Amino acid sequence: SMQCLPGLVLALSSLLGALALLQLSLYLRVPSRYGKHEERLCRARGRLPARCAWFLQELPSFLVPALLLALRSPPRLEPLGCRLLCCLFCWHYFYRTFIYPFFTRGRPFPLQLLFFGMLFCIYNGFLQGYYLIYCAEYPNDWCTDIRFTSGLLLFLLGMGINIHSDLLLRQLRKPGEVTYKIPQGGLFTYISGANYFGEIVEWFGFAIATWSLPAFAFAFFTLCCIGPRAYHHHRYYLKTFTDYPKSRKALIPFVF
Repeated sequence: SMQCLPGLVLALSSLLGALALLQLSLYLRVPSRYGKHEERLCRARGRLPARCAWFLQELPSFLVPALLLALRSPPRLEPLGCRLLCCLFCWHYFYRTFIYPFFTRGRPFPLQLLFFGMLFCIYNGFLQGYYLIYCAEYPNDWCTDIRFTSGLLLFLLGMGINIHSDLLLRQLRKPGEVTYKIPQGGLFTYISGANYFGEIVEWFGFAIATWSLPAFAFAFFTLCCIGPRAYHHHRYYLKTFTDYPKSRKALIPFVF
């Protein structure tokens, strides 16, 4: 049966941190080419409908930890704090895989980005699942530890902001529409990337609750991956809409 290899956890976490820095260097100045940042010349290339693409991309992050748990003999997660942490990760990706795609109204998604997205979800799903299921060791009272409770509250707050912001974005478009409009309400009153801010808060909350290198590496990757996208969205809105609120920041209310 599979055993915990601390060296493997360290190597995979370090590589994830390096990938985060690579993402930051690639997309800080130029946004990744999909959605509102897609060049017209690229639109004829292979792509899938947004709902199908999001489902396929996010599915491995749910399936891989579930498979790792099923392969463990006996299949157990102890103590309760460890079970809850694994459930939080799978809960996010259950929503992202089986709920979010069927409500999204995004544009067709490039196959190349879908492929890399799936690879990342397999990689990160394995790293987080492997650590929690085979390596993590928590005291029996971890559920009452300040790191767990504060991290859990941040995770839930971030997930709530993320889901609410996605709902506000969906309401901007009628079925079949592909035009972009100014987001209104919720945290969009203060920042252009409210949905991204929510997801960043969510995964830093998870990292604090988990108090592990793999989770902090993933939170850092999330920040480096979608933080620049929030910045480019902000610049797009300012350039496209003359009536865009000048008081809004890109990602962090009242700061940036």
